[in-house]
Amino acid sequence: MSELIQTVLIYALPVIFAITLHEAAHGYAALRLGDNTASVLGRVTLNPFPHIDLVGTILLPLLLYFSTSGAFLFGYAKPVPVRFDRLRHPKRDMVWVLGSPGANLVQALLWGVLFYVLSGSGITERFFIEMCKAGMLTNVVMFAFNLFPLPPLDGGRILVGVLPWRQAVLVSRVEPWGFFIVMALVLTGLISAWWMQPLMGATFEFLKFTLSPLAALLR
Repeated sequence: MSELIQTVLIYALPVIFAITLHEAAHGYAALRLGDNTASVLGRVTLNPFPHIDLVGTILLPLLLYFSTSGAFLFGYAKPVPVRFDRLRHPKRDMVWVLGSPGANLVQALLWGVLFYVLSGSGITERFFIEMCKAGMLTNVVMFAFNLFPLPPLDGGRILVGVLPWRQAVLVSRVEPWGFFIVMALVLTGLISAWWMQPLMGATFEFLKFTLSPLAALLR
């Protein structure tokens, strides 16, 4: 039990940052492109509390983590409200508003930088080293999962934004059932085997390549 609690503490800060910046990026992009809905509601902020959903962000992940000994974890934040009809170019701008998985990729890179800086400085405190690794993993998971091309995930809505109108309408019709389809794919392991593992592997290789000059410098 003590090891599980320590793991929760290690992941707490990276998860809060990952969720906060991901959601704030949605609202900021929407504001820049013509829709101030999220801004008016206080969602374009680095304060994590407006983005946290008591059930989806805290209770559900903790319940799943402790009940499965860390084998299965799932959660969500409060969705950022966006009025796509208020965007200057709704179909095109939708892609940019929903491009916040990029914020997770940047965070994964920054946690990697911190990991190499700490290691290169001779700091071997396990808690901080493991937190850097957790930061990379958390953000790579969020990056890959949110890019899954099925609404209501970001990847599905991005797909709607880039497809021709006829195909975009067909994909958008899946959204009312999209959450249940995604959960079914998660529970059966299909989304992990066919999507998460390949994309996460490619993302970690990208991070390793990008960080390799820093790693060589600090050796």
